[in-house]
Amino acid sequence: MYRKKWILVATALTAVAACGDTLGEQLAGGALAGGGVAAVTGGNVAGGAAVGAVGNAAYCQSNPGRC
Repeated sequence: MYRKKWILVATALTAVAACGDTLGEQLAGGALAGGGVAAVTGGNVAGGAAVGAVGNAAYCQSNPGRC
């Protein structure tokens, strides 16, 4: 359990750092992070990747100075 928490934290930090310069990079980085979090927590990996991709792209598009 303790190890899973650290993996989850590392994956979440990767998601924050994975903004990307183009929309494609933003989608890919978010999908990778979302899928990773879902895999670690035992969730649906495809669903996690989809949510991560959309969430990361939406954040980066609305806050370009923070990426």
